[in-house]
Amino acid sequence: MSIKKYKPITPTQRYYTSDKFDNISKDVKPEKSLLKIKKRTAGRNNQGRITSRHRGGGHKKFYRLIHHKRHEKKGVPAIVKSIQYDPNRTGYIALLYYKDGDKRYIIAPDKLKVGDTIIADDKVEIKTGNACQLKNIPLGMAIHNVELTPKKGGQLAKSAGNFAAINAKEGNYVNLRLPSGVIQKVRKECYATIGTVSNVDHDKYTIGKAGRSRWKGKRPHTRGVAMNPVDHPMGGGEGKSTGGRHPVSPWGKPAKGKKTRKKKKYSNNYILKYRK
Repeated sequence: MSIKKYKPITPTQRYYTSDKFDNISKDVKPEKSLLKIKKRTAGRNNQGRITSRHRGGGHKKFYRLIHHKRHEKKGVPAIVKSIQYDPNRTGYIALLYYKDGDKRYIIAPDKLKVGDTIIADDKVEIKTGNACQLKNIPLGMAIHNVELTPKKGGQLAKSAGNFAAINAKEGNYVNLRLPSGVIQKVRKECYATIGTVSNVDHDKYTIGKAGRSRWKGKRPHTRGVAMNPVDHPMGGGEGKSTGGRHPVSPWGKPAKGKKTRKKKKYSNNYILKYRK
């Protein structure tokens, strides 16, 4: 457990917990060649209209270019130079120095250490940080950064503490159990990285105060039942109310419990079991 608690010299700090950052490299600056300016939109589109509510403010940050297409460096070994914090994601990132002189960031697996040598190829040693095709990974092995389409780059199981597992292998497909509980068929040629995503304690941190959400660019969210009828379908009524109907969004769409996944004929054929 790498959770830091604070001496409660203010009321807020009684509940505030954060990461100790004891798993990341000390006194290491981000690799400048892999940084990109991240423009902030505050949830507005090109017409200036709010399309994603409750966003705005927040601390400035650079985007770290993450190497999701591990197959592009097939057969080239790399040394882990440092494990770093990334403000754009919940897991840590690892800076790799490839033998051919290239530098790349990848999502850092749990228990990956500075100085480790990792490699990506169609078939590799089953070791944390290595990447290979799904058909060459044993059943039940924890994997992350899994491709959905061969050579498209990792799309599944990329946030802190997440992993997928191979349930079965049938013909040209493998059955993956995803972090959501969904069991899905994926082509056996797709690449995946071995191991669990780092920062496994992320879900145990306590925000502690409203200001910490503002640092992340999250603005206050007003409950629908606290509004007037003109502003929200659940607003109005004499005194406090529970809304009088199933919870909905400001535009009347069901907000809790109703399935909102669109029926995509192509992708639905590959889902063997939906999440509960």
